[in-house]
Amino acid sequence: MPHPQTDAVAAHAASRFDATLARLDRYLRVEAISCEPAHAEDVRRLAGLVRDDLAALGLDRARVCELDGAHPIVAAEWLRAGADKPTVLVYGHLDLQPVAGESWTSDPHVPTVRDGRLYARGAADDMGGWVSHIGAMEAWFATTGELPCNLKVIIEGEEEIGSPNLERFMDAYPDVFDADVMVLTDCENPSPDLPGLTVSLRGLMEVDLTVSALTADVHSGLWGNLAPDVSAALVTLLARLFDADGRAKGPRMDVPAAWREDAWKVPLDAETIRSGARLRDGVEPLPDHGTPPAEWGWRQPAITILSTTLPRPEARKNALRREATATLSLRIAPGQTDAELYAMLEETLLRDVPGGCQVALKRHEGAAESWLYEPKGPAFEAVDRAYAAAWGEKPVQIGVGGSIPFVALFGRRFGDLPLILNGVMDPETGAHGPDESMHLGLFAKAIAANVRLYAELGALPELARG
Repeated sequence: MPHPQTDAVAAHAASRFDATLARLDRYLRVEAISCEPAHAEDVRRLAGLVRDDLAALGLDRARVCELDGAHPIVAAEWLRAGADKPTVLVYGHLDLQPVAGESWTSDPHVPTVRDGRLYARGAADDMGGWVSHIGAMEAWFATTGELPCNLKVIIEGEEEIGSPNLERFMDAYPDVFDADVMVLTDCENPSPDLPGLTVSLRGLMEVDLTVSALTADVHSGLWGNLAPDVSAALVTLLARLFDADGRAKGPRMDVPAAWREDAWKVPLDAETIRSGARLRDGVEPLPDHGTPPAEWGWRQPAITILSTTLPRPEARKNALRREATATLSLRIAPGQTDAELYAMLEETLLRDVPGGCQVALKRHEGAAESWLYEPKGPAFEAVDRAYAAAWGEKPVQIGVGGSIPFVALFGRRFGDLPLILNGVMDPETGAHGPDESMHLGLFAKAIAANVRLYAELGALPELARG
């Protein structure tokens, strides 16, 4: 049975909502942008602030873990629940995406509430995610003086640059990651009223496509119609990759019929897509052709043209160019490998090249793996109970169309453990873009769900490996 004071703890957490929000506000004002060297000290400063707060909260061994050439991680633990209680690890990240060049309605580093949403860079990705756990921990300590399970906390400082050193931290600090259950807080919900449990991610690979023909730019009036135009050849080759709707032509992935049937129930309708994808008036979502929108977004591959070297207006001249390059982003569907997608590129782009041009493909380093997980067992039954009590709904199993390298890493290193992926994002969050926001009602339900999740997991001694 869950802890008898769970309801009292949840009530206390609700009464302290404004205080938890104020804590989040304080963190969001630190410009912890991990990709910008000028903000490296901000990342470090925020790590120190979080460490001090976790220690003050009542967690033990709160510390900032360091490695050469890496932003730090924050670690803390509370292991006094006893050997018959499982150890739950909570992961989050404190670093932020940059805001340069974006047009925000309000200052991205001054949290602002409008129409029931908190606007700030990092509000939902991912500070709101792990601060919702701090709110739950604080309520347990304030109400009972303890937690109903053993707990470890890891807050990373490099997720927004692809977690390049996280595995090094796993090797250097193995005790920090030793747990029975892992809760990874950087994911989405189908709506503010419907919780999500993420069970799949697409992987990511980037490739340069370069078309070459000349040793130098030449006069287009003298040599046009006689020599190849690499710009036209590049556009022609890129068009081979997309169907009439603009989607990647393939290969399509098979998904279980039962999953596809459930995917139609995900509230990803045309209006949600219009709003979340910021479509202009008069622009419609891509037709589904009998495939659930959730499947298109989560379980099928996609290709995006990230950049090209096609002539820019400020660099125009009447010339045939020497070469032209496009950088492609390929989203790797769950169950698919980067090798399979790369082979498709080779087959599609290296044959019958327009104008006899030379074509080269070059993979970037650091492809992110796709991830597919089957949530079974008592830990996920506990998740259902906790969320049903806090949200009034069990979580829907969802996917993420984006790539989160740390998830695939946790899956590879700790795939034998229950991996619970939750968070505070929703389709209106706008992560990585201007006016990123978090729904405050969703945040409150996330705190309540975390309160109950600790109690439900703590009542499962069979999860404790000792």
